[in-house]
Amino acid sequence: MSDITVTRKKGESFEAMFRRFTRRNQQSGKKLTLRAGQFHQSKPSKNKMKTSKLRGLKIATKRNWMIRVGKINEDDRRRRGGRRR
Repeated sequence: MSDITVTRKKGESFEAMFRRFTRRNQQSGKKLTLRAGQFHQSKPSKNKMKTSKLRGLKIATKRNWMIRVGKINEDDRRRRGGRRR
């Protein structure tokens, strides 16, 4: 991207020059592209995805075992967040 340059004209006040600069900056669309990338999240690495998947499988197998043994009911699910009753 090219930088926006605004030179002060003869007899022009700083405020007028600044308004001209902000208008050009807005018309260029640079601010929109910067804001679009502000909350960009990169994809997780293969290693991170693999460990996450393995952790989920471990939790699922443990839960299924506990249901089979009868330690928990199949309907029981832990509430996440919100108000506790």
